[in-house]
Amino acid sequence: MATYTITLNERTTSGKALAGYLRELGVQMKKVNPLKSRSSYARSQEDKKHGRVETFQSADEMFNSLDI
Repeated sequence: MATYTITLNERTTSGKALAGYLRELGVQMKKVNPLKSRSSYARSQEDKKHGRVETFQSADEMFNSLDI
């Protein structure tokens, strides 16, 4: 048995129809929302842990870093 990942917009008529058809065929469907899998706090802590966060002493220092 193979596993396939597809994205359906069930808010549209065609998306609802396709999802219904797949369910009728016996396809196992699982809804996943990747954006809500982790809280924003958890994502920010992960960014901080992996060094994806920069800190500045002042706004001027930040703007200079961005060449603005």
